[in-house]
Amino acid sequence: MFTFPPLRNRRPVALRLQAVLATMALAATAGVVLSTPEASAATGSATGYATQNGGTTGGAGGQTVRATTGTAIHTALCGRASTSTPITIEVEGTINHGNTTKVSGKSCDTAAGVIELKKISNVTIVGVGGGAVFDQIGIHVRESSNIIVQNVTVKNVKKSGSPTSNGGDAIGMESNVHNVWVDHTTLAASGGEDDGYDGLFDLKNNTRYVTLSYSTLSNSGRGGLIGSSESELSNGFITFHHNLYQNLDSRTPLLRGGIAHIYNNYYTRLNESGINSRAGGRAKVDNNYFKDSKDVLGTFYTDAPGYWQVSGNTLDNVTWSKPGDDTNPAGPDMKSTTTVSIPYSYSLDSAGCVPSIVSSTAGAGKGLKVSDGTC
Repeated sequence: MFTFPPLRNRRPVALRLQAVLATMALAATAGVVLSTPEASAATGSATGYATQNGGTTGGAGGQTVRATTGTAIHTALCGRASTSTPITIEVEGTINHGNTTKVSGKSCDTAAGVIELKKISNVTIVGVGGGAVFDQIGIHVRESSNIIVQNVTVKNVKKSGSPTSNGGDAIGMESNVHNVWVDHTTLAASGGEDDGYDGLFDLKNNTRYVTLSYSTLSNSGRGGLIGSSESELSNGFITFHHNLYQNLDSRTPLLRGGIAHIYNNYYTRLNESGINSRAGGRAKVDNNYFKDSKDVLGTFYTDAPGYWQVSGNTLDNVTWSKPGDDTNPAGPDMKSTTTVSIPYSYSLDSAGCVPSIVSSTAGAGKGLKVSDGTC
């Protein structure tokens, strides 16, 4: 079974005195950013499609700073020598609208009321210590690359009502984003669109080479999408593995065009539909466990078909709709309708072991534990 490289701390390479002094000055101004060049949070190594296209290393090799507010996160980004200077931002505490303001600088493009990762690269944001909770405030990745987000909780982000953030997405990526690894996160809402929430993990407008791993997505109307419309097909090469999808109405994910590799995920209480491949999308769906759910795979709510390759999945109390003009469920007898070639190495856990493995490893605050291949 697949095992990940050992987690370890890294010392950043030689820091220029000028950069250190600049960061210390910003820290004094903000009062909340501490330079910690002798310590770096463990991040492990990216997996899935995030390893392709040059790989995803985030802020490896750069300075490490600590942030306890959203303003401090923005200050750390703005304090770099350039938009591509590597940095690891260790986050602890609660990040919210009250402590997240716009910060200006040549190496950043931030905004109030959202954690803005815009027009930048080589950044890691990782929760440490007692944990990092982004409360009603989303993480927005735009025109950026080589980003890692790890061990954080993002909850109750709204697109309507008050306060609003990030279009209602817990984590949203758009506009020429590539090579992002989101790992061991907890993404949650407290209702559906009528309650002001949108997607938990949305990717659109040329977002590619992304992996979501060991994360939980729960209590929302929409898990997430790849592509914002039937004609917006520039996204793809996305991996979802060892995630828990729980009490969601739909979009786990919604795939419009492109390729997604979906393996070893645990799905429970998908209330209306699950993996929705449409508009030419191709999903490779391996060794997942689906429980107490409806229409877990197919093309739904459109007459633009998508396709899937399936193997090794377990269906536990799954129900299916009858086929119709805009409904093409993959079951009850799930069969492949395409083939998908995966360019990276991976090993599959047995589907029967997935509930126990995912329950013990997925989400923030789990010590970055990963599967060892046993139940």
